[in-house]
Amino acid sequence: MINSLYVKLVITNVLILLSITISAQSKYGKDEQTCKENVSVFREYCKQKNFEDALNPWRWAYNNCPASYATIYKNGPKIIKAQIKKYPNNKIEYVDTLMMIFDQRIKYGFGKEGYILGLKGYELFFIDKNRAEEAYQILKTSLNMDKNSSSVQAVYAYMKATIYLQKKGKKSKEDVLSAYSLVSEIVDYNIKNQSKTTKNFIKYSEKIEDMFTPYANCDDIISLYNDRFQSSQSDIDFLKRIEKILSDKDCIKNNLYLDVLNILQEIDDSSYYAIKLANALFSNGDFLKSSNVFNKILEEYDLDENLKARILLNYANSLRMEKKYSEAISQSIKALQIKPDWGEAYLLQGNVYVSGSKSCGNDFEQTTVYWLAVDCFVKAKSDDDVKDLAVKSINTYSKYFPNKETCFFNGIQSGEKYNIGCWINRTTIARTID
Repeated sequence: MINSLYVKLVITNVLILLSITISAQSKYGKDEQTCKENVSVFREYCKQKNFEDALNPWRWAYNNCPASYATIYKNGPKIIKAQIKKYPNNKIEYVDTLMMIFDQRIKYGFGKEGYILGLKGYELFFIDKNRAEEAYQILKTSLNMDKNSSSVQAVYAYMKATIYLQKKGKKSKEDVLSAYSLVSEIVDYNIKNQSKTTKNFIKYSEKIEDMFTPYANCDDIISLYNDRFQSSQSDIDFLKRIEKILSDKDCIKNNLYLDVLNILQEIDDSSYYAIKLANALFSNGDFLKSSNVFNKILEEYDLDENLKARILLNYANSLRMEKKYSEAISQSIKALQIKPDWGEAYLLQGNVYVSGSKSCGNDFEQTTVYWLAVDCFVKAKSDDDVKDLAVKSINTYSKYFPNKETCFFNGIQSGEKYNIGCWINRTTIARTID
């Protein structure tokens, strides 16, 4: 009985040792020592960026002990890409080798499959555009597998490949929009959830947006972001990106843009988003809110003189659209106190007088307001930046001057001083159209 147990124990130990030996041979091939030596040699050459001398020991390890070390697959692409650069005529064969490296890395379990497919698709697309469709499919598989865990290389290359194929007529605009919808969610997640790759996602997010924006019109962008905005109103980085995209595309006449700006201006200490909001409200025809925000900016923020003058003039224009003509003139005068001879301010004053002329008495009294408006346009003409527009305004509104007969019946002669009453109460020179 004892002898039988002893024999069984010996056999078991032999089997265990044999299993370990077979496992070691499987990992290192038939020659463990040579495998380790070649791996050590090519790895050292790669550290020195001497990929030419790294090639032969790397190739030996790749062929003879492929399951041994992950470094075979991490350094392999560098070595093969160096060969592609040195021997471009053999590019096709080397690219095939490069693809096999990634396939074998997956086979032997050196990394997650989705991540490795992302690297494979990235390299294939940027090295051989003739295989862009193949790269696209590899990258799409990678993103579908890894989702929010996708690498920045896979995300960027997928967007790049989609647009490349669209330009070649092999993908549609809708494919580009769909691709952006997918990758933007991955980018947002990785920026919002801080990790060691967040910095790279922030860097490449702008490149991805620059690629995308030429393909989308305002309706596309609004449709893409509306639902996500409702669930991401506390994600400031996301809101800033929406604002930038909509602003760059001049998509500011919509509720999404106003909603985004309302949040951003509340949390931003500077006047940056408040100014954007005021201008957007004006563009959207909400002049009362626009005026209120401009007024708030002037009261609450410390602005440099040039910016203050601009805000005053925009405020004046908003007041003009509210038909608060006297207040509009008052704000434009404040702007001119900062920037004397500013043609744009004089143009606005003239337009305020034109807009408010109908509120000044009878038909004759209304036409006299155009004298004052043209006075402003004449002053504006001295500023080269608005000279052409000023001349055009002079020619347009001089046609509304009263004729000699009308002036005579109202006891006025051309060349006389004339005080315009109503909300204006300013003196000008009488002129006639004839």
